Amino acid sequence: MVTPSQQLYTRSFDAPDQAFPIGSHARVEIVTLGPDQVHRATFLPGFRWSEHVRPIVGTDLCELPHNGYAISGRLGVRMADGTEREVAPGDVFSIPPVGHDIWVIGNEPALLIDYPPSGGHD
Repeated sequence: MVTPSQQLYTRSFDAPDQAFPIGSHARVEIVTLGPDQVHRATFLPGFRWSEHVRPIVGTDLCELPHNGYAISGRLGVRMADGTEREVAPGDVFSIPPVGHDIWVIGNEPALLIDYPPSGGHD
């Protein structure tokens, strides 16, 4: 018997299972691969999580984990403890769920692929 973790899946972001805007500054598209999800996020210049998402979710900082790959653009990341990093094209990143803010650096949209832990997150 083949279990879901033993199946081959292919999907395209051209036909995501879910897609939603974050105001006028960002968009997230989600494809499902068996028990997992993969997110493609586009953040436009001027996007800042603390300005554009905080009022929607009601927490001071993002508390979700993010593991992913940066395709284009640049993001600043500041953790709750003050640690800062820049995510640039070609970077692979892991952001723990301990509170962080992100923002677009410069005038180019940031395009990221995010691999949430198994089961995904919304």
